[in-house]
Amino acid sequence: QVQLVESGGGLVQAGGSLRLSCAASGRTSSSAFMAWFRQAPGKEREFVAAIRSSGAMTYYADSAKGRCTISRDNAKNTVYLQMNSLKPEDTAVYYCAAKIGGYTKYDGAYDYWGQGTQVTVSS
Repeated sequence: QVQLVESGGGLVQAGGSLRLSCAASGRTSSSAFMAWFRQAPGKEREFVAAIRSSGAMTYYADSAKGRCTISRDNAKNTVYLQMNSLKPEDTAVYYCAAKIGGYTKYDGAYDYWGQGTQVTVSS
């Protein structure tokens, strides 16, 4: 079992930055493949970024490339999502997710989810 708790969301103006954190706990948390997803009102949940358990490989949605950086500190069992140049269309609930195994952007493949943290970007 892996438990995930997100933090760091909030209200920010367009062009601003936020850093989301996801604290993981559980026996396999340090070896889990981790990802961030988001869900805007009235829209389906979508992939944002992912990182291998070692941190050696990262993956990004096109909308996140160049503006977001995913990283992890396995000593702290924490995954981060640094978001810069935020836009109003980035407004969503951001979820941290974990799975055992390799990369996928398909949310149905992730076994563990946090409760989400709200990010609101004002214009």
